[in-house]
Amino acid sequence: MKQGLLLVTMLLAACTTNGRQSPPLEVVPAVDLARYIGRWYEIASFPQRFQKGCTDSRAEYRVRPDGDVEVLNSCLRDGKVDTAKGRAWVVDTATNAKLKVSFFWPFRGDYWIIDLGKDYDYAVVSAPSMKYLWILSRTPNMEETRYQEIVARLKDRGFDIAKLNRTLQGNRKD
Repeated sequence: MKQGLLLVTMLLAACTTNGRQSPPLEVVPAVDLARYIGRWYEIASFPQRFQKGCTDSRAEYRVRPDGDVEVLNSCLRDGKVDTAKGRAWVVDTATNAKLKVSFFWPFRGDYWIIDLGKDYDYAVVSAPSMKYLWILSRTPNMEETRYQEIVARLKDRGFDIAKLNRTLQGNRKD
């Protein structure tokens, strides 16, 4: 039941907007989904109720038989691994950078890739409202210089970086 409530809260949060009047949020020019698939570790994010108390947050993406993407988000909460499983699908085939994600039908939210390392070693994900932000890495830790460069670009794009919280990594044994 706790997990179900977590999923509903997460989806409702992902579907809201803040009515901002700044220029539209831009995504990266192109994403090779075959290279994007795999494990990503959360390095930092804007706080969300559905992630309260989480450390060691990560996401696993796999291609589904129907061509969509299976999403498995997990974190360590109260000493136990907490998971949420969903699916994502591309809504902008020109770039593959705009996706929708759903953990509980019929709710869905935007998953926009707004920054991406040329070697797919990091990614930054948000939504048009800019209320959500995740900095992801292929490794549990990110070089500080790289992190600061990403944060500087986010600030230049109008994100409130004062809300950005680092995610503790290194407590999970799996």
